[in-house]
Amino acid sequence: MGVPAGDSQVGLLGRGRETAALARVLATARAGSSAVLVLRGEAGIGKTALLDYAAGRAVGFRTVGVAGIESEMELPFASLHQFCAPMLGRLQELPEPQRDALSVAFGLRRGEAPNRSLVGLAVLGLLAGAAEAQPLACHVDDAQWLDEGSLQVLAFVARRLMAEPVAFVFALREPDNDRELAGLPELAVEGLSEPDSRALLAAAVRVPLDPLVRDRIVAEAHGNPMALLHLPRSPGELAGGFWLPGRRPLAHCIENTFHQHFRSLPQESRRLLLTAAAEPTGDVSLLWRAAGLQKIPVAAAAPAEASELVEFGTKVRFHHPLMRSAIYRKTSAPDRRAAHRALAEATDPRLDPDRRAWHRAHAAARPDESVAADLECSAGRAQGRGGVAAAASFLRRAAELTPDPARRVARALAAAQAQIDAGGADQADNMLAAAEAGPLDDLQHARVERLRARLVFDQVRGSDAPRLLLDAAHRLAPLDAALARDTLLEAFGAAIFAGRLSEGPGQREVAEAARAGPPPPTPPRMVDILLDSMADRIIDGSAAGVGALRRALHLVRQEQRSGGATEAERHWLWLAFRVTPEPLAPELWDDDAWYELATGAVGIAREAGALVVLPMALTYQAGFLVHAGDFDTAAALIDEATAISQAAGGAPMMYSSLVLGALRARESPARHLIDTTVDEVSARGEGRALSLAEYANALLYNGLGRYDAALAAATRACEYEDLGFFGWALVELIEAAVRSGQPEAAAAALDKLTERTHPSGTEWGLGVEACSRALLSDGKAADALYQEAIGHLERCRIAVHLARARLLYGEWLRRRKRRREGGVQLRSAFEAFSRFGAEGFAERARRELQATGETVRRGTADAVTELTSQESQIAWLARDGYTNSEIAAQLFISPRTVEWHLGNVFAKLGVSSRRHLRSVLCPAKPATQMAFPAADAPESAVR
Repeated sequence: MGVPAGDSQVGLLGRGRETAALARVLATARAGSSAVLVLRGEAGIGKTALLDYAAGRAVGFRTVGVAGIESEMELPFASLHQFCAPMLGRLQELPEPQRDALSVAFGLRRGEAPNRSLVGLAVLGLLAGAAEAQPLACHVDDAQWLDEGSLQVLAFVARRLMAEPVAFVFALREPDNDRELAGLPELAVEGLSEPDSRALLAAAVRVPLDPLVRDRIVAEAHGNPMALLHLPRSPGELAGGFWLPGRRPLAHCIENTFHQHFRSLPQESRRLLLTAAAEPTGDVSLLWRAAGLQKIPVAAAAPAEASELVEFGTKVRFHHPLMRSAIYRKTSAPDRRAAHRALAEATDPRLDPDRRAWHRAHAAARPDESVAADLECSAGRAQGRGGVAAAASFLRRAAELTPDPARRVARALAAAQAQIDAGGADQADNMLAAAEAGPLDDLQHARVERLRARLVFDQVRGSDAPRLLLDAAHRLAPLDAALARDTLLEAFGAAIFAGRLSEGPGQREVAEAARAGPPPPTPPRMVDILLDSMADRIIDGSAAGVGALRRALHLVRQEQRSGGATEAERHWLWLAFRVTPEPLAPELWDDDAWYELATGAVGIAREAGALVVLPMALTYQAGFLVHAGDFDTAAALIDEATAISQAAGGAPMMYSSLVLGALRARESPARHLIDTTVDEVSARGEGRALSLAEYANALLYNGLGRYDAALAAATRACEYEDLGFFGWALVELIEAAVRSGQPEAAAAALDKLTERTHPSGTEWGLGVEACSRALLSDGKAADALYQEAIGHLERCRIAVHLARARLLYGEWLRRRKRRREGGVQLRSAFEAFSRFGAEGFAERARRELQATGETVRRGTADAVTELTSQESQIAWLARDGYTNSEIAAQLFISPRTVEWHLGNVFAKLGVSSRRHLRSVLCPAKPATQMAFPAADAPESAVR
C-alpha cells in the first residue's frame, strides 16, 4: 500500500517552514493571545496533514474544527453548526439576543432571519468562553467548500479574536476565490523540493524504478506529496518500473487512484462507503440507519477501514477529502441516487427537513413535484435564516425537478431573482434561459426582460442599462403596476450611474415616465414615495424637491431601523439601497442620514448575504467615513467591496477610493487611479464615475495648492449635474476660482451651490455655504462667515469640511496679520488633517503655520493619532463611561480584547486609568464615534 500520508512525513520532508509557522500560532495561543493562519495550496499538497500535525501538537488545548464538503455548500450555516456543536452547552451563557440569533441560524428555534453580526458575536462568545478553561485550537479544512454564511461568520470571528488563547487555522485549496479570508495572515503551502520528493517516492514505492521514470514522476508530481504517495502504488501499476503519469490534472489522477482502491473492496463495503460519502455531516447513527434500509451488514465496515480510506468512530472520517470526492463522483448515478434515497428516509423530517429535502433532490431520477415542493419550502426557510445563496440553490433545483411546465417557469424566475440577489450572475442567466424555454405569459415575458436588464445593470452599470430597464417598466405597466414602479426606480438608479454618458433615457426621461406611469397604491410603499420624490426633484428642481426627498429619506431610515419586518419590505430596502440613498443623503447635505443609512445598508446586506447590494453599501459607507476623516476604516471597506465585486463578476465601484486617494494627496498613485478609472468607466459608459474622477482631480489639486489645475478639473466635473456630489464639485470650483483670481466664476458657482445648501437647512449644508461665501467676502463679513461656517460644521460629522474651513479661516487671518488667531485655526486644521492622513491639506496647513512663526512640534494630538482605528473607538467609548462588556457588544469583539486594547491605549497616551482619558481626549468626539448602533442593531463590521 505504500506509506500513509501522516504528519511525520510532512515534518521530515521539507515542511520546516510550515510546521514552524504552526508552532508559532500554537505558542502565541499558549501565551494567552489569539493567532490566525490561513494555509493555501493545491489539492494533495499537504494542508490536511499540516492541520493534523497542528492538532497533534496542541497539547493542553481543546480542539474544535470542521471540514468543508462541496456537496453541502447549499445548506446555510451547516458547517458553522458542526463547528460549534461541541460548545453549544455554553449557549445559555450568551446574552439573549446572541443566543436567539444563533439558535435560529442553526434551526434550533423558529424566528426572524438572524442578524448575522449577532451570529458572529455569539460564536465569538462561545469561543471566548471555551478558551477561559484552556487554550482552544480551531481548524477549518477545505474552507473553499464551506457554505457562504458559515465562512463569513468564521472569518468575522477570526478577525476579532485578539486577547483570547485561541489558535485558528484555515486551509483552502488554490486557486480559489477567498474574499472572506482576504487580509488574514497566510502561508502558501508549496511543493516539496526535488530531493524530498525523491525520498518520499522511494519510501512509497517498494520496487526498483528506472531513474528516468523516477525523475519524470517527480517532475510531473511537482512536489505534491499526495501524488507521490498514492499514484504509483503497486508493481502492477508501475509495469515493471516504467509507469508513466497521465496528462490529466493532478487532482483527477489522485482521485482515480483512490477510486481504484475503492473498487477493490467487497460490494457491501463499497455501498457503505458511498453512503458515507453522500452524507456530509459524518453522523454515524444516520449512516447506520441508512445502511440498514439498504440491508448493508455491519461487517461491511471492516474492509472499508482496512483500506485506509475511512475511519468509523464517533464520526465518519475520510482520510482525505479527495477520497470522499473520488468515491462519490466516480460511482454511477443510480448508485448515488440509491444512497441519497436511503439517507432521505433515515433523516427525521421534523428535526432536519432541509437536509431531508436535499437528499430527496439528489435521489430524484426524474421531475417530481413533491420533491420540488419540499425544496421550495427549504428555500423559504433558508431565506428566513439569512441564506440568500442557499435559497437560490434550493429554488434552482426545485425548478429543475418541477414536472409541470408552467410551474417550472414560475420557480425558474424565482430562482433567477434569488441568484441575482446572491450575486450569481451565471446561474441567474441559466435560470432565465430555462424560464424562456417554457410557456411564458405576458407578465412572465416582462419579468424576464426586467431581470435581464437588472443583470446588465448589476454587472456593468453601463450606458445601456437605463434604456433596458425603462423598456421593461413600460412592458410591465399594464400587467403589474407595482413591479413596473419598482423597475422605474431601478431605471432611475441606472440613469444616475450612466450620468453624462447615457446612450438612452436620462434622469429626466425616467422622471417623466414615472409621472406618466401607473399611480402608486394606497397607501404607497416606501419604493413609491422614493420614486415620486425623485421625479419631483428632477422635474421641479432642487429647491422644490427638497421636501419630498427629505420625507422619502426619512421613510427609508425608518424602514431600515426595523430591518424590514417582512420579506417584501426587505426587498424594497434592497431596491432602495441599490439605486437611490447613495446620492440622496449627500444631495440633501444630511450627514446624520448618510451615517445611519451607510451603517444600516451594510448591515442589512450582510444579513441577507446579498452580494449584489453589498459592494454598493460598502462603498456608500466608505464614502461617509472618508468625509468623516476615518481613512483607514474606509480603505478596508473599499478593499472588501472590490473583492466582492470581482468575485461576483461585477465592475468594482471606485467612487470612495477616488476621493480617498485625492485626500491622501499622494499625487502619482492618485493620478494613476483617476486615469485608470476614467478609461474603465468611459469604456462601459458609467458617466457618474467620470464626473467623480474630475471632482477627485479638483480635490487633489486644491489640497496641493495647484489651483489652476483644480479649477480646470472642477469645471469639467460641473458640466453635468450628478446627484450627490455636484454640490461638492461646486465647492472645489469656488475655492479654486477664488485662488486663481476668477471671482466671477466663483460667484456663479456659489449661486448654484446656495440653491442646494440653503433649502437643506442642515449644519453641513449651511456650514459649507457659509465657508464658500466667506471666500468671496472680505472684512468683518468674511470673518463672521468663517466663524459661522465653523460653528455649523462643528455640529455635524463631516470632519474633513470642518478642518478645511479652519484651514481657510486660518489662511485668511494670517494674511490679515492676525497671526495668533490664525495659528489657532491652522494648528487645529493641521492636527486634524494629520490624524486623517490628508497629506496635501496637512502640508498646506503646515506651511501656513510656519509662516506665522510657529514651529510644528510633536504634541498630545500626535499621540492620539498613533492609536489604531479600533483603539480610538475603544478609547472614546471608555472615556464616555461604557464598560468593557458594553464596548465589546458595540464593536463586535470580546471583553478580553477590549481590555487588551485599553492597555495599549493607556501606554500610548501615557495614562494609567479610564478616568485620565477625559483629560487627554478632547470633548468633541470624532464624527464616526458620535453615535453607535445598539448591540442588537445591524452592524457594518461582519468581516
